[in-house]
Amino acid sequence: MNDLYPKIVTLLPAATEIVCALGLEANLVGRSHECDFPETVKQLPVCSEANFPDNLSSDDIDVEVKEILADALSVYTVNREQIKQLAPDVVITQAQCEVCAVSLKEVEEALDDYLDKPVRIVSLQPNSLNDIFNDITTIANALNVTDAGVVLLEDLNERVDIIRHKLKYIDNKPTVACVEWLEPLMISGNWAPELVTIAGGTPILAEAGKHSPYVKWEDIKSLDPDIVLIMPCGFPIERTLKEIHLLLQLPGFNELKAVKNNRVYIADGNQYFNRPGPRIVDSIEILAEIIHPKQFIFGYEGSGWIKFAV
Repeated sequence: MNDLYPKIVTLLPAATEIVCALGLEANLVGRSHECDFPETVKQLPVCSEANFPDNLSSDDIDVEVKEILADALSVYTVNREQIKQLAPDVVITQAQCEVCAVSLKEVEEALDDYLDKPVRIVSLQPNSLNDIFNDITTIANALNVTDAGVVLLEDLNERVDIIRHKLKYIDNKPTVACVEWLEPLMISGNWAPELVTIAGGTPILAEAGKHSPYVKWEDIKSLDPDIVLIMPCGFPIERTLKEIHLLLQLPGFNELKAVKNNRVYIADGNQYFNRPGPRIVDSIEILAEIIHPKQFIFGYEGSGWIKFAV
């Protein structure tokens, strides 16, 4: 550990990835139960847990989470004793989504007047790509590595600019339905529509900067998207494959343009898209590969996404 920098506990995967990308992995002393990248962070003490089983179906997870929130309870629990023992200087959490990770309220209630020393709580609330990049700056400044933040952002922006430049004179912008949840159906909002646009597509049924909406199957069907990308929040590809029948059984699914043209894809919704950290740019590159395969090959096919033959 570098003693010049603070001891850090991160309570959401994106923050863990940002801290590591800034070169401060050695200063991480604790993580959330969901933090799993880079692989080496898995050895850190776990400071949170979910208040529902992780083997539920999409529909059961949705019901369970709604019931927990309706009772004004938290979806996650912070392990106060663990954090007290770790004695961090900085705890990073989020206020963007109570379903996605430990909330700011939960952290404040858990740590208030409990720790033996003052601790700085850094809370992130991204809704756009620019917000995500600003969060990187916020964390870099809080951890006294401002210059490392500048370098990281220069690299990320350069990768985005390469895609923008290559698509500058391409007029074909296929419509894309990004499915964030299978039952009930949700379309990816927040930064996802912006990512689709950067990658040369036209997002449908969700607005950039706004929360992911629940939609009716008829809404998707009537718009008949050119591409269907299935990327449930928190689900790796293997988990999505186990629940893909929920889409396949919908009336008229096989009549979709995307199905007829073999343009249905599954992406890793755990590692990409739903983590507002450095790999959000990987997510743009994945979208570029899918939407404009003749222009882009970044090497994510088979790991970050697959084509699903209906």
